[in-house]
Amino acid sequence: QVQVVESGGGLVHAGGSLRLSCTASMSIHTIYQMAWYRQAPGKQRELVASINKGGLTDYLPSVKGRFTISRISGDTVKNTVNLQMDNLEPEDTAVYYCNVLSTPVSFNYWGQGTQVTVSR
Repeated sequence: QVQVVESGGGLVHAGGSLRLSCTASMSIHTIYQMAWYRQAPGKQRELVASINKGGLTDYLPSVKGRFTISRISGDTVKNTVNLQMDNLEPEDTAVYYCNVLSTPVSFNYWGQGTQVTVSR
């Protein structure tokens, strides 16, 4: 059974940094894309950053230049992607979820989420 586990959330002051990690218990050969989403209270879940197996990345415009998603690294058992978040703003406060899109059968796997809180 596939497990997706996030870590690294916490409380930080504005201007600070956090690094989120996501580990998926699945083979690199069955991963098409790994991504980070976030959901703030009362708002819809939104895509923050994604990277596919070819290394192509996509970012939410408001985080470009501040957040960096790493390449997918791992093996046939588990794989990891990180999200480096610098110059954090209070508006970045949300629960951050890791998402894995599988291949060749397209299925979305989700982690349980990790809270990121940025104080003013």
